[in-house]
Amino acid sequence: MSNKQTRREFFKVGALSTLLVGSGIAFAGGCDVIRQRGKTKNVIFLVSDGMSAGTLQMADTYLRRAEGRPSAWIRLLEENVVKRGLMDMASADRIVTDSAAAAASWGCGHRVNNGALNIGPDGTHHDPILPIFRDAGKATGLVTTTEITHATPAGFAANVEHRSQGEDIAVQYYERGIDLLLGGAHNHLSGETRDDGRDLYTEFENAGYNISRNKSELMNGNSTEGKQLGIFANGHLPYTLDQVNTPDLIESVPTLAEMTDVAIQNLSGNSNGFILQVEGGRVDHAAHGNDVGGMLFDQIAFDDAIEVAMNFAQERDDTMVIITTDHGNANPGFSSAPDSQFDNLQKFRHSNSWIGRELNENSTVSEIRERIEYATGYEAPREVAEDFLASMKGEFRATYGRMSGQSAVLGQVIANYTDVNWVGGSHTADYVELASFGPGSEALNGFVINTQLFDVITQAAGVLEPA
Repeated sequence: MSNKQTRREFFKVGALSTLLVGSGIAFAGGCDVIRQRGKTKNVIFLVSDGMSAGTLQMADTYLRRAEGRPSAWIRLLEENVVKRGLMDMASADRIVTDSAAAAASWGCGHRVNNGALNIGPDGTHHDPILPIFRDAGKATGLVTTTEITHATPAGFAANVEHRSQGEDIAVQYYERGIDLLLGGAHNHLSGETRDDGRDLYTEFENAGYNISRNKSELMNGNSTEGKQLGIFANGHLPYTLDQVNTPDLIESVPTLAEMTDVAIQNLSGNSNGFILQVEGGRVDHAAHGNDVGGMLFDQIAFDDAIEVAMNFAQERDDTMVIITTDHGNANPGFSSAPDSQFDNLQKFRHSNSWIGRELNENSTVSEIRERIEYATGYEAPREVAEDFLASMKGEFRATYGRMSGQSAVLGQVIANYTDVNWVGGSHTADYVELASFGPGSEALNGFVINTQLFDVITQAAGVLEPA
């Protein structure tokens, strides 16, 4: 028997058996049968993709110092509103998971290889959780700041051999009738950009979906009733820091909290309940790029979405909320330094991605310094700007080779200003934070294996008979 099977059996017959009795989930018939009462009508599953522990801390510290309030996530812990756990997110083939295998572990209850979505190492196709809820008569929704076809949302609804099959994932969403889809990925839906020329916008519209292509159409249209497809970027949505400082983006792109609010209003119209997955996906992208401004403000935008979800759930007794991340990324942290260094983040106007967008190996040191200063307020010394230029030319060599690239060097340049630094630019094996609320959440207090969430959710909601 594999380690995964052993852990799942322990989970089903050990500590979970005690915890779930208090949630209305009773165990009967010995060790292999779990019977439940289905007290959970709605499930809201929120994922800050790539959130290291330092990211959570820095968002809370920033809000306390800049706005005089804690983050929603930490306030929920301070007030003992949610249960807190740690979760092991390893995939079937790696200690360090990718987002596809991580989402699939929640989405089907099995560990799969990195890159795969709900297809096991032996080729078995596992039923994803959103179609399971759909077959039980519940509404289903996906919301993200990335492409809607990206790994995390797809892990709840699609079966593909590799996460790169975005066009196939979009077709599966259509064929499986996911009720609400909000995010990016125009390129995977338009007949002008799809490899097969298939116009999925027309197909979704003919199937009765309301189509939104900008914030106004989403917020002022028929978004609270009927099926919804909202696509607000060709690829991923912009970083929050860039969005809030660009008038056109403020007008055209909804925030994650706004999309979450629309989704809950829409899906809660189903009298049988709903499942909604919400992803702050660009926290991960910024961490990969050692981009503290992009990461921090997208984490705060995710925190705003937590507030929306909890405002809905705390008024009821039938809604489970899960708040977590799929893995750490680059493990950023504020080093020992004067507090004023951290407070320099309040001066940021744009992400590192924005800084690099107009720069290349032919840029001058003066141009680099001017763009960094405009974006962050940092008057970068000439020598560090020269290091960044060398990285763009492929001439910079750090002792740890992974820190030699353009994004890593720019991250280190900015770290001189904020004292927020990075261990690398890739996913990490950290046990991740897990907070849960509502009926069934008692089972998620303590140390959790990623696949256990599928069992807890489906049994608490009564949508799947236990194996």
